[in-house]
Order: sequence, then structure tokens, then C-alpha cells
Amino acid sequence: MSVGFVADENLDNDIILGLRRRLETVDIVRVQDVGLRTADDTAVLQWAAERGRVLVTHDVRTIPGFAHARAAGGLPLPGVLLVPTSLPVATAIDELAMIAEASDQTEWVGLVVYLPLR
Repeated sequence: MSVGFVADENLDNDIILGLRRRLETVDIVRVQDVGLRTADDTAVLQWAAERGRVLVTHDVRTIPGFAHARAAGGLPLPGVLLVPTSLPVATAIDELAMIAEASDQTEWVGLVVYLPLR
């Protein structure tokens, strides 16, 4: 099963556009496009879990706590990729493209991972 992403509201749109240019078949939606523009973190994580999408976010401050709480509570967590705002856009695109091309959705279940992976 290929990786499906959901981009948090705060994710730099240049990353999304660059990823779509790099991989025309990438499966990524933005929370703004699915009616979650002002939703809180727990609602976004719930939506992602219901659809089996890995959340990609710049929110390294609050999302990790909510994600770990979901996992500790036995709730599904399809994965979270944390992209620090200090990470260059090109590096973020490279990392996400590699994840999309070289991994499977099931590899991210229950994980909260900071980019870059190296």
C-alpha cells in the first residue's frame, strides 16, 4: 500500500507544490482542501487515522504530544512526519519523495518521526 499524506495547515505550500512537481502520482491532500482548515490537532489526527494518511506538519511543538497520547491510548496513528521550519524546502521535498517512493504505508503506523531521516 503506497503512502498517502495529509499536509497540516501550517505546512509550507512550497513543499507541497514541489513534491507534486517531483512526483506527479504522489497522494497528498491538504487539510484546507478536506474541510479541516481550522480544526484542532486532535481532529486532524483523527481524520488522518480514519483515512490511513500520514500527517506531515511543521508543528513540532504540539502535534508530537497529541500523537503520542493517541498511540498510548490505543487509538490508531497512521504516522506523523515532523518537518522543522529550519529544514530547507528542497530537503523536505527530497525526504518526502523518498518516503513516498521507497516505503509502504504500514511502515509508518504508530511512528512520530522528525525529518530529515538521516
